[in-house]
Amino acid sequence: MNNKNILVIKVGGAFMQAHDSALKLLHTIFELQQSYIVVLVHGGGAMVEELLSALNLSSEKIDGLRVTPKEHMPFITGALAGTANKQLCALAIQAGITPVGLSLLDGNICNTTLMREELGAVGVVKPGDATLLKMIASTQLLPVISSIGADQHGNLLNVNADQAATVIAQLLDAELLLLSDVPGVLDANNNLLSELDTMHINHLIEKKVIRDGMVVKVHAALTAANSLGRSVTIASWKDADKLLGLLQNKQVGSKIFPATHTLDNKVFS
Repeated sequence: MNNKNILVIKVGGAFMQAHDSALKLLHTIFELQQSYIVVLVHGGGAMVEELLSALNLSSEKIDGLRVTPKEHMPFITGALAGTANKQLCALAIQAGITPVGLSLLDGNICNTTLMREELGAVGVVKPGDATLLKMIASTQLLPVISSIGADQHGNLLNVNADQAATVIAQLLDAELLLLSDVPGVLDANNNLLSELDTMHINHLIEKKVIRDGMVVKVHAALTAANSLGRSVTIASWKDADKLLGLLQNKQVGSKIFPATHTLDNKVFS
């Protein structure tokens, strides 16, 4: 590997169906590649939901987690590792990037195991073998990784894309950027909060300033920060140009610090 810093970028949700914004982000990634080794990890829940609905397939949720029957996995795999992955790779080509479409099981990037029997084909991942990604990282190729894994018995498993990106960042000792459809974490007056630690996050959730989908995103970022031992950034894929601030070490989005790091005792409303 060369001596560039490594940046893992995670996208998903509405991004997968926002062609113009996706293309703009990939143009930005092309520029970031001049200074970083970039790895792109994606989910695509909305695409999966549309496909399952069209096939008249449905499932319940347990503790907020969607049950994934094993018989749904051929369709989910096709949507994520197939359609979504190749659409992103095609956009990357349009942006002047040479992509390599992968999943979590390729090159044993991640070790995947069943999360809970009652959830069906839902997996959790741990860092696996970095050999393939390090080989790709020695070039200007862009790994585009879907959140589909497989256990040691060859069973395909659907993995949360935030967790997948976190584990890949662990594997490569990389910076992690979780992209959403909002500029970051906002205060009660819709102003961007540039830095947050565990205490402030818990306070803002208790006050319902952080709510709904952002609670999930912040918890994912905090978990990632704690496991990586470094800050994790939540930013927006809608403002791709602002991400170039990373090249000048400028503040981008909201930086979530691990539990070992305590910010000054700021008061957030």
